[in-house]
Amino acid sequence: MPFTIKIRFEVMRARGVYWIAQLIGWMAYGSLLLFAIISREPEKIDGTLFINILGLISFGILITHCKRWLMLRLGWLDIKLIKLVPRLLLISIISALLINSCLYLLDSIIELLYTVNDVNSEGWSLAAFLISTMSLGILMLFWNAIYFTFHLFQKSRNQEISNIELTSTNRESELKNLRSQLNPHFLFNSLNSIRALVDLDPAKAKISITTLSNLLRQSLILGKENIVSIEQELDISKSYLDLEKIRFEERLEVVWEIDDRLLLNKIPPFSIQMMVENAVKHGISALKEGGVVIVKIARTEEGFCIQVSNSGELGGGNSNGVGVQNIQKRLQLQYGEFAEFNLSQEGKLVVAIINFKNEGV
Repeated sequence: MPFTIKIRFEVMRARGVYWIAQLIGWMAYGSLLLFAIISREPEKIDGTLFINILGLISFGILITHCKRWLMLRLGWLDIKLIKLVPRLLLISIISALLINSCLYLLDSIIELLYTVNDVNSEGWSLAAFLISTMSLGILMLFWNAIYFTFHLFQKSRNQEISNIELTSTNRESELKNLRSQLNPHFLFNSLNSIRALVDLDPAKAKISITTLSNLLRQSLILGKENIVSIEQELDISKSYLDLEKIRFEERLEVVWEIDDRLLLNKIPPFSIQMMVENAVKHGISALKEGGVVIVKIARTEEGFCIQVSNSGELGGGNSNGVGVQNIQKRLQLQYGEFAEFNLSQEGKLVVAIINFKNEGV
């Protein structure tokens, strides 16, 4: 949903809630007042009583709505509490006086029209007017409390939504920056591999260029995604290793240990490919006799893991390279505590492993 449409929808929804609350609140107050009069003074039940109750509801909705308009117009919703309280006390008293005056005017009109000769007419009393005004003033303060509480809740909720959207936007921007680092880094290492073949074996260099072309096409497709399937990641990783096997020949041995049931699980793009590239660059290429790269996808008690092991010893290049840092940062941004990357030495193998927990995948 576009942002402007979303704001309009929120405004319309808030207005709908306001009017529903106005109608229900004043009708409930009028009903309670009617019930109290019927319980204590049933002899007062007549048409005039119902007209007065309807007048109270109507004047209450009209005057409190005007009060709300004035508060919005004057920007009272954004001022500090210490300055707001005296303003609310004043406007509550004025609102109560207006409602009560309208009710007395309505009552006077009814008496003039229908009860001119009624000896039971109580007439106007200053004491009664002040008491009813005080009661309505308390009601106005209660109305203010409900309205401002609702507004503060909405403001807090909107601020929370804005913070979440801002955080999400920042994370998405950072992820895009990280993904943009992958293709140049990947291309640079692949071109270095092909360069080593140009003079030694031009035929293999041509095959390598074709393989690289396929790799770049795959990387461009995956680079647009936030998450991809393990199957897609394995395809690009296999293409990369095929390219490196042309370069290293028998010096590079690749072993695949894949649980086919996990192929549709989602992971960040280039996760396996970067681990494999790191294994070849910092492991196999540093060994004259070459070595083995083992790619393992397996279930764990908490979810599943991706493990890439290579012959060699753990050193500075393995632990703080661009690939390793990139993987760690993207996992932190996308999964938080539900994914963990570890790099360790196990015997004669350097083992890179990502553990994914079920809650985060």
